[in-house]
Amino acid sequence: MKRGVTEPLGDIIRRLLREQSLETPLNQYRLIDAWKDVVGPGIARYTTNVYIKNQALYVHLSSSVLRQELMMSRKMLVQNLNAQVGSQVIVDIIFC
Repeated sequence: MKRGVTEPLGDIIRRLLREQSLETPLNQYRLIDAWKDVVGPGIARYTTNVYIKNQALYVHLSSSVLRQELMMSRKMLVQNLNAQVGSQVIVDIIFC
């Protein structure tokens, strides 16, 4: 039996996810999961809901003071979250 060209399993899985249109939802899930790691447990405690819609991360916060604080560092948070996932998943963060 002749063997063909070998390919790393990770490349095969990525290609399969891309072909099945599952790569974007997976990256969105990873980004939402990374929120608590990027902002830390102190800020994550005030987060009530996080979801992505139209390449924007919606973050519901229970503290209006914290909401204003995070508005000023929105660009940095977008960069850090996308870097954590390794792909550009979001372009903006909307604090509610």
